[in-house]
Amino acid sequence: MIDLRSDTLTRPTEAMRSAMARAEVGDDVYGEDPTVAALEERVAGLFGHEAALFTPTGSMANVLAVRSLVSSGQEVLCEASAHIARAELGAHGAYTGLTMRTWIHQRGQVDLPTIRSIFAPDMGPFFVPTAAISVENTHNFAGGAVLPLADLRDLREFATAAGVGVHVDGARIWNAHV
Repeated sequence: MIDLRSDTLTRPTEAMRSAMARAEVGDDVYGEDPTVAALEERVAGLFGHEAALFTPTGSMANVLAVRSLVSSGQEVLCEASAHIARAELGAHGAYTGLTMRTWIHQRGQVDLPTIRSIFAPDMGPFFVPTAAISVENTHNFAGGAVLPLADLRDLREFATAAGVGVHVDGARIWNAHV
């Protein structure tokens, strides 16, 4: 059985442990860790970005990524059972001052008609505008559901037209690739 609920269910093989023990390391703070630098460069290339950042935890990665798209006093839209809404100790609100508004889908999928209906344009200083839309692929609390690529493309098109960012919680992105 292949279990895609969470990346935390996996265990390294002996070959993986051996590779970790042999990996060349250095001080990443000073840019002297060739293994981390190579990983960041490879991931940036895979996703078509100019750079990538390796963080100690997935929660930290999500907070940093969402914060880069959403300012204090703005909102991010996400599916109600998304990891950023149900887990991560409320870090998004606590550290960044953003709010979340959610849609509900049994399998954690993109529901573009609902997203359109709850999207809040910037209407001035007394309203909370939508600044980003977040999705999770694969969706942890939906049993590892993979988001259809066509839905992601449609979401991206909508977000671009609306002038907001899209965040992908990619903690299990390699599972979606399989």
